[in-house]
Amino acid sequence: MTRSAFIVRVPEAERIVHRLRTHYDPRAAAGIPAHIVILSPFMAPELIGDDVIQRARNVFSSFGPFTFVLKDIGRWPETTILFASPSHCFTDITNAISEEFPDYPPYAEMYDEIVPHLTIADGNADNAYIAEHKLKTILDRHGPIESKCAIVDLIENSSGTWKTMHTFSLADEES
Repeated sequence: MTRSAFIVRVPEAERIVHRLRTHYDPRAAAGIPAHIVILSPFMAPELIGDDVIQRARNVFSSFGPFTFVLKDIGRWPETTILFASPSHCFTDITNAISEEFPDYPPYAEMYDEIVPHLTIADGNADNAYIAEHKLKTILDRHGPIESKCAIVDLIENSSGTWKTMHTFSLADEES
């Protein structure tokens, strides 16, 4: 099934956790870089026209760039993550874009709460456990991962791998 998603790439994390993600997160092998989800799933790529792009641009341009940190490790049974802090910056953007497109709620309403995070391992409890301990060693050596959110990418998988469909800038800090 083809679909799309809004994400924030985290290239600073990619350099640090690429090997872990490649080994333990199937989405990394499908071409999705280290990222924080803003809204997924979103509409099928063939439904995204100029009007959808403009509506999304209006939402994203109402937010300014912000810095964030990935330092705290979290776990769900089959998943290892890094929490994004401050989380409210991401949840505010997610809430705004999902209000603009109410037919596409975050995570298709599978979860009660939005938890901004970067996935390191997913789909297997044993692998998530191993990845958690390897990630702790990496962070002990490297320290927190700091980044800046200034753009949101709309990605899609109609070709079988995830590719950028459009990039949206957050409002210029000088505005």
